[in-house]
Amino acid sequence: MRNQLFIDGKWQEPVEPGRIPVFEPYRGTAYHEVAAGGPADVDKAVAAAKAAFPAWRDAGGRERARYLAAIAEKLQDRAEELARLSSRNNGKPLGEARIDMADAAACFAYYAEQAIALQNRQDADVALPDDGFHARLRQEPAGVASLIVPWNFPLVTTSWKVAPALAAGCTVVLKPSEITPIVELELGAIAEEIGLPPGVLNIVTGTGERVGTPMTAHPDVAKISFTGSNAVGARVMAAGAPGVKSVSLELGGKSPIVVFANADFDEAVECVLGGIFFNAGQMCSATSRLLVEKSIALKLIDAIIAGSQALKPGDPLDEGTQIGPITMKAQHDKVLAYIERGKAEGLSLLTGGGKPAGLDGWFIEPTIFGDVPTTSALWREEIFGPVLCIRTFETEEEAIALANDCDFGLVATVVSGDEAQANRVANAIEAGHVWINSPQAIFVQTSWGGFKASGIGRELGPWGMSSYLEVKHVTSRLKR
Repeated sequence: MRNQLFIDGKWQEPVEPGRIPVFEPYRGTAYHEVAAGGPADVDKAVAAAKAAFPAWRDAGGRERARYLAAIAEKLQDRAEELARLSSRNNGKPLGEARIDMADAAACFAYYAEQAIALQNRQDADVALPDDGFHARLRQEPAGVASLIVPWNFPLVTTSWKVAPALAAGCTVVLKPSEITPIVELELGAIAEEIGLPPGVLNIVTGTGERVGTPMTAHPDVAKISFTGSNAVGARVMAAGAPGVKSVSLELGGKSPIVVFANADFDEAVECVLGGIFFNAGQMCSATSRLLVEKSIALKLIDAIIAGSQALKPGDPLDEGTQIGPITMKAQHDKVLAYIERGKAEGLSLLTGGGKPAGLDGWFIEPTIFGDVPTTSALWREEIFGPVLCIRTFETEEEAIALANDCDFGLVATVVSGDEAQANRVANAIEAGHVWINSPQAIFVQTSWGGFKASGIGRELGPWGMSSYLEVKHVTSRLKR
């Protein structure tokens, strides 16, 4: 496993020697360590990215696509190895980690196509009302991009940022989470293996204070993309403000899943369980607020309690494990504190709330609270763990109002047997992505990002690459 910084195409030690322990959440013990980078390493990485930028920008979309496609191929070739590395470090079941690696490879392959499409449409004519002038459109890369990713989906969120940034022609300084840096460092090894030009991708491990802050404030950085908490996102935005940097933020969520009485019952159960207990609930998109039509509430609640109790916890590398531990102790303790707060508020704890017997790591049982008031912190705040809160509704209008009564607007799910109703409710919910009668399938061709406090900008699809591009029009007066 890699443990150094990847700067200017070379593996190197930090300027100020230091190490960060890497933990295995299944056992709650350290098993590796990586370099603790600092401001001087950020300076080196940004300088390397700045020096590499002109040649990478001018290489053209087809040439950049060649490298992106090669990364996608290497990710596919190493998918099982990388999934195991990710599963051990993050704690997610191996099956989920395999999905992550497939998503990462698909993302690089997609943006290889987008890089070619960008080159093909470059200098497109713009229709003008005056035939004495000619205008053409260019989309040019912003420059050096600072990319900061979280710990809940190793390599996935990274691919969502790195692939479109490189496709656009930006050069990159990447800060992986210090909690889950292992698989991100392997991206550096892949870049080295395929001969990606030095300085195009730089990876600096370290803490937010020592690496993230100087990355966002650096004068030679033109673009910042951050995924994480709202509190840190606000600091990232403030850090970029003096330099008027372009900032994209993918932040929190407190998303609803709305189940109507006419829904396919088994499908509803599947959507509810997957929406909150996948990745042990450590998802910004977790549908942690269940709104269920009153007439089927008792039946549905009984089914999801039974389904949650049937989920098998255990070693993430065991093929039979269905729910893994919380990725880090601080988050584990935070989730437990919310559960204790719910008990103190007198909420109805329907199942879970503790630790599965016989396991030593940072596990929390799937937990469900019923009839949660909309004023409760558990209903309004992002918990980021396997905790589901339930309320009932009687009318479609009430369901929409409850769904939208939230500071966040990342995603939502609607489960209904009436197609017109499902689409009507999906259109009315204030969220960036809405699923109808579906698990949380995310395709690289669609967008990702939210309304309200869930962030600024969009990732994935053509919008993901657009966020790393600046628009330029060139207008000429024609000689008569």
